[in-house]
Amino acid sequence: MIAYALAILLLVLFGQNVRKDRRRFSNAVLLGLAAVFFLLGVLGEFDRLPVRVLDAVVVMTPFAAVLAAVAVGVCLLANGVVMARHEGGGRLANLLSLGAGLAVLGVLALLWTAARVDSRPLHLVAGAVLLPAGYLAFLLLCFLGYSWVYGRLPVRRDVDFVVVLGAGLIDGIRVPPLLASRLDRGFDLCAAQDARGRPPVLVVSGGKGSDEQVPEAVAMADYLTARGLAADRIRLEDRSRNTAENMEFSAAVMSAEREHYHCVVVTNDFHVLRTALITRRAGVPGQVTGSPTPGYYWPSAVLREFVAVLVSYPVTNVCAVLLLALLGGAAGWHG
Repeated sequence: MIAYALAILLLVLFGQNVRKDRRRFSNAVLLGLAAVFFLLGVLGEFDRLPVRVLDAVVVMTPFAAVLAAVAVGVCLLANGVVMARHEGGGRLANLLSLGAGLAVLGVLALLWTAARVDSRPLHLVAGAVLLPAGYLAFLLLCFLGYSWVYGRLPVRRDVDFVVVLGAGLIDGIRVPPLLASRLDRGFDLCAAQDARGRPPVLVVSGGKGSDEQVPEAVAMADYLTARGLAADRIRLEDRSRNTAENMEFSAAVMSAEREHYHCVVVTNDFHVLRTALITRRAGVPGQVTGSPTPGYYWPSAVLREFVAVLVSYPVTNVCAVLLLALLGGAAGWHG
């Protein structure tokens, strides 16, 4: 009962925080902790099972957990191969799922070996790896869970601007499918609000990369006008090189046109939560919504976003990992 009560309390805090500001990573952690305590409550119910059933559950639960971890590692490896074939292996970002798969299987191999070899140094290493790995896995699940929730929260009100974030161009001039999905989503949001009698202005945000012939914003504007959006409803932000600059420079474009504005920012679904965190830090009054992403691209993209979120809280995460490594190593040495 205590576990269920804590789960409910955390859900209440989660709901209050979401009402105040949807764009906080603490919302993801609260939701994850609520899920953990709910599962602990469910596990506590197992004591009521018949002895034979309980024995079977005790044996099968760790086996199922290990099997699931192996499956995740193998799937990440397979996705890494697909990413290398489709996107090329020259960029580190395209190898993230491959590296994550190797890390998952490597941790499992280390733990399996430590459980069978009577070696204090090996137990120390295994303990020092296990707790930080659990911490990172928990944060990743929090990130995934709240990304899914946040991406499905309705836009609270009519907006003055729809901001579409840029991505790389094909042959330095053409809009790729990934960016087209963002532009289509932005176009649909404009059309939906047009029908309610409050037509917004659409801001396309993206500068010119070193391998591009035109700024991304120019190619994006051409795509939208080809779809039928009037050119006088489009504003170009053509200087940004990353998401933080997307928001900073787009905010300047919007505030120059309307002092008190509200916006919705469009990106791909894997990028929604980190963009929301950035909009909050930049003081941009708006929500973020996502467009679909090809299935093969999603795992590696999500991992990239997760790493970027971890890096944005360096002190907290470095201290947590170091502390857990010390505790796990001490437990392994004395175990």
